[in-house]
Amino acid sequence: MATGKCDISGWLVRPASGPLWAGLVAVLGALTVHTVRVTSDGGMDNAIVVDAARTWLAGGSPYDDPHFLYLPGAVVAAAPQALLPRPVPAVLVPVAVTLALVLAWVCALRLHRVPLHSRLAALGLTALAAGFAPFAHLVRLGNWTVTAVLALPLCLLLASRGRWVAAGALIGVAVALKPLLAPMALLFLFARRWRALAVLVLVPVLASGAAALLLPDPAGFVTRTLPFLLTGDDSFVRLYEASPVAVLPRLGVPRASAEVIGLCAAAAGVLCAYRRWGAGDAGPLRLVETATGLMLSAFLVSRPSYDHYLLVVVPLLLAGLPYAGSVARRPWFWLALVPQLPGVTWPWLETGRRRAFRDAFTLCALAVTVAGQSVRGGEGREGLWRAPRQRRAAVRQEGGVRP
Repeated sequence: MATGKCDISGWLVRPASGPLWAGLVAVLGALTVHTVRVTSDGGMDNAIVVDAARTWLAGGSPYDDPHFLYLPGAVVAAAPQALLPRPVPAVLVPVAVTLALVLAWVCALRLHRVPLHSRLAALGLTALAAGFAPFAHLVRLGNWTVTAVLALPLCLLLASRGRWVAAGALIGVAVALKPLLAPMALLFLFARRWRALAVLVLVPVLASGAAALLLPDPAGFVTRTLPFLLTGDDSFVRLYEASPVAVLPRLGVPRASAEVIGLCAAAAGVLCAYRRWGAGDAGPLRLVETATGLMLSAFLVSRPSYDHYLLVVVPLLLAGLPYAGSVARRPWFWLALVPQLPGVTWPWLETGRRRAFRDAFTLCALAVTVAGQSVRGGEGREGLWRAPRQRRAAVRQEGGVRP
């Protein structure tokens, strides 16, 4: 990791003290217990999936509910919850979501070679849980976005170790549960990992096909859900969507113009991600910045696009803070997160139905910041991935812990 008078990487990778870990446990425990007390069925969004499974078990079509936006495999995966007494998921789901978010953070740290006992490990997760509103929103909603939040850093960790086929299978399983990580196929395309890409595609296709045969309406996702996703024709859902395609019409921009703007921005983001992959440096930032660039580009045009989608990318970027030249070292990364501070009242945006404007600012600012990394090329990245002997010497000089 880079050295310098103003560099903080040495401090970040040193062991965290007991009070820091105690604070983290207290924050996560309080959030989980509060969620258990105030929610039912594990959260509103989890309840949608579980109710769809209950409908299926009763002989109906899960796609009768227009807000059920998942592939058929999610119905089968939610069936065990549907068979449990209702109070049980109310306790198990918030705990499971919190644990999955913790594991996602662990994978992000491992990807960046940051020690799990470091100050960044403790302070970073505490900051996400206490200072980043989408974290608490995801726990309280029990949204299955958590599968993508965990799958992406684990996928990149496997890819960094050369296990691309396993990484593709993991993304395939995540897509079969919720198709949020489908844009990651482009990363495998950039890397020319054809076998892994084939596995990524085949896993959700086969899983969804097999699950669809068990449903009374096998083509329900294609005939009902896809038209809903393409048109976004839901006045309630639209209020909480953060993509420019949904937000700009609320500001008076014609819908067609908003779609063109969103598509152009997404295309530019994909090109920047491709350029970032082409930089060819050997460190974890190449994988992280390419993957997050692809996901943010997709969020610019996806319908819907909610605030908790940001958790797919933010922990991965934050875990790279010790590296000079990382996105987390850019001021716009931190400015983008300011609207997500919990408990802050913003003028004219006080109501929950207007928070989509804050979420859109964060999404667009993060997308521009990550895309800017590719424009800068290799600037500031020298020394990121030193030879092991050089890295050990640098850490000893800083008085830190070997990452």
